[in-house]
Amino acid sequence: MTGDVACAEGALAAGCRFFGGYPITPATEIAEHISGRLPEVGGTFIQMEDEIAAMASIVGASCAGVKSMTATSGPGLSLMLENIGLAVCTETPCVVVDVQRAGPSTGLPTLGAQGDMMQARWGSHGHYEIIALAPASPQEIFYQTIEAFNLSETYRVPVLIMTDEMIGHLSERVVIPEAKAIHTVSRPKARGRKDRFKPFAPGTNGVAPMAIAGDGYHIHVTGLTHDERGYPDMTVEGQEAMMNRIVGKIRNNLKDIIRTESYLLDDAEIVIVSYGVSTRTSLAAVDEARAQGIKAGLFRLITVWPFPEEQIRKLAERVKGFVTVELNLGQIHLEVERSARGQAPCILVGHAGGTIISPDRVLATLRESF
Repeated sequence: MTGDVACAEGALAAGCRFFGGYPITPATEIAEHISGRLPEVGGTFIQMEDEIAAMASIVGASCAGVKSMTATSGPGLSLMLENIGLAVCTETPCVVVDVQRAGPSTGLPTLGAQGDMMQARWGSHGHYEIIALAPASPQEIFYQTIEAFNLSETYRVPVLIMTDEMIGHLSERVVIPEAKAIHTVSRPKARGRKDRFKPFAPGTNGVAPMAIAGDGYHIHVTGLTHDERGYPDMTVEGQEAMMNRIVGKIRNNLKDIIRTESYLLDDAEIVIVSYGVSTRTSLAAVDEARAQGIKAGLFRLITVWPFPEEQIRKLAERVKGFVTVELNLGQIHLEVERSARGQAPCILVGHAGGTIISPDRVLATLRESF
């Protein structure tokens, strides 16, 4: 199956029962597939009037207790970002899939890129933390969609799946296990007296239990700065306390959130850093480099946000340098440079999108630069 179809199937396996979306190339196949499948499992699909409404609908459905998802591409993500910020502020779990295409503006609708990575991190206004994953195959997008829901429910935060047109439209064999073999997570539930419940008082791992609309809890939910009861608090102290909750629940659990993958790193002198579809290019480049006697290894980002800066910093202490391979003009490359802190040179192999980067180009950079 294609990556887009595998994503839809992964969402169903994770327990997604509401999808609110708006068609956009190259993500439309996710909506098309899940629109037929959701009624079979008692779920609901709705096509909204635009991406703003689509994002609002999944926030509302999640507040009503349903695991919810939408899917889009770059221009649609731009429209969704204000309501993604609302989900961050109200600590509402949901999953957003971005099947990236080359931009800006309408760009290349049918051709892929990885140019939305910084938009995923900082697209909404204000300071906050977000989780974003980057699958490299249809099989991975199946499992990472499940993982996205699990992380979203655990930490009550929107989780983005940053795939791309190449992975979305790539057809490969996908193994779907039996339901009993799939691990799913549900959000921490509200308990105790309903008239004294504090919907934003941190619980386990700094995450507040979630009251479901309609369950009878006396709650107030707002995008304004709010206290632990959910009521507006227009003080500097109130803003600081709310931000400490929103940011702290991610920063204090980095070891449980961040996922990376290493390939031939133990003795590597040059580290290729990559993610998503560009990982496939990088793996081929590492194998060819090794065949030519170049000690290259791959550090692959599965979780792009939060960024694994501590791991990059430790690698920088012992290697000759880094090569970042990505389909943009250096978005994650800047994070690699920042994390390396000048201890090792960092070189970018990237372009503005439309096609994949060839392994030969990566290999040439390894030979010429180190």
